[in-house]
Amino acid sequence: MDASKSHHVSILLSSDGYSKEAKKTKSIWRWWNQLSRFQRSLVYMFSAAVLFTIVYFLPGYSENSIVDVNKAEVNTIKKDVLVNIRNDPRDVENDFNEIENENQVLEEPADVPVEEINNAKHVLARPNIGVQFSGVLDDRQQAVVDAFKHAWKGYRQFAWGHDHLKPMSEGYHDWFGLGLTIVDSLDTLYIMGLKKEFLEAREWVEKFLHFDKNRDVNLFEVTIRVLGGLLSTFHLSGDKMFLNKSIDLGDRLLPCFDTPSGVPFSDINLFTTKAHAPKWSPDSSTSEVTTIQLEFKDLSRSSGIFKYEEAVAKVAYHVHTLEKRDGLVPIFINANSGQFRSHSTVTLGARGDSYYEYLLKQWIQTGKTIDYLRDDYIEAINGVQKHLVQRTVPNGYLFIGELLVGGKDFKPKMDHLTCYLPGTLALGVHHGMPQSHMKLAEELMTTCYQTYVQQPTFLAPEITYFNIHVPAC
Repeated sequence: MDASKSHHVSILLSSDGYSKEAKKTKSIWRWWNQLSRFQRSLVYMFSAAVLFTIVYFLPGYSENSIVDVNKAEVNTIKKDVLVNIRNDPRDVENDFNEIENENQVLEEPADVPVEEINNAKHVLARPNIGVQFSGVLDDRQQAVVDAFKHAWKGYRQFAWGHDHLKPMSEGYHDWFGLGLTIVDSLDTLYIMGLKKEFLEAREWVEKFLHFDKNRDVNLFEVTIRVLGGLLSTFHLSGDKMFLNKSIDLGDRLLPCFDTPSGVPFSDINLFTTKAHAPKWSPDSSTSEVTTIQLEFKDLSRSSGIFKYEEAVAKVAYHVHTLEKRDGLVPIFINANSGQFRSHSTVTLGARGDSYYEYLLKQWIQTGKTIDYLRDDYIEAINGVQKHLVQRTVPNGYLFIGELLVGGKDFKPKMDHLTCYLPGTLALGVHHGMPQSHMKLAEELMTTCYQTYVQQPTFLAPEITYFNIHVPAC
């Protein structure tokens, strides 16, 4: 043994403190080994109880911090959760004066697998962090802000508090009576740094936006416009008044999902919370029942109340289980039977468009953890290329048509709505989807551009019919 090692060992052996500590540790270990399994279990339980008691009485912890999923009543509007923690407009005003966390990214927690929904016991939450913006940076941005302020001035003067402005008659139109223009504009006002206008809109929302309206509203439209608008503004500003309004609205919309199949009815009275199919049809639109998942999931993750995500996740999974044609879906689905209307049109236009878009976006929103969403999206895009893509004659522009009578007859008609697809395809490629999707995106975008540029007004038509080669009989 060399001198250094000998010296080190001698120090340890000659240390009274070390020998006493070693004996104490050895004694405790011997005592522990002599305990029976039952006695050890009692020690574990006692230690856990002590730890829980300590955590429970820590400052800032309360019984309201835990959400019991089993006690969440779908059709009950719980006013006691609408606690406005941040109801002083000066708090919001300070956000505009402090340029911090400019590019703050809100992290998404992992999604709950569908098969575990009924057993979920945890709270999904996301941070309430306001994001600040530095305002206009160049002349082009200033031109956009000026255009917005021009439109906002007209709305404020002639239609304030109503859903829409009628610019020609200088009147207004109410669709749902929920101040749609104000709620829709909140996040834009905040991002543009229009402090005065934002605070005025915020005040209207706090004082005058109430959901006890004795009138029918459309689940899809109210979700994407009002619920989405409130939630996005909550995340931008950190103002929990917007979250509280979202919870109130979410509770009023949930009865739509109280159907035999879980597929929601399309319409609901916000005051009576009575839901029903549209007056013109017994069915709901496929795109509508599959284009509410992002907002309802975000509401659960923002509030810690799981019932919203549970309702929409069941719908998404149910549609996944239905039979399709190479991933393509009919545009109508019955809320009672849960089945597609077999002979309805297949299209990426109205009533079908955003089903495909939200497959991808749900997959991204939930951390790319739900494989069936990704797989259904890829299958659907392959189906589009197989059944819906054709080229014009003589210019060879690529477009996406429709299948009629349940997929038997091709119609060379493309809604302007279909021009959402290039952006969705590009987003998918950015997140690892096949590179061939980008080629489809570029060619379809060229066609969409041509529908604008070939018009004298440079405005595209709502619907375009294309010349195609028709085989001789």
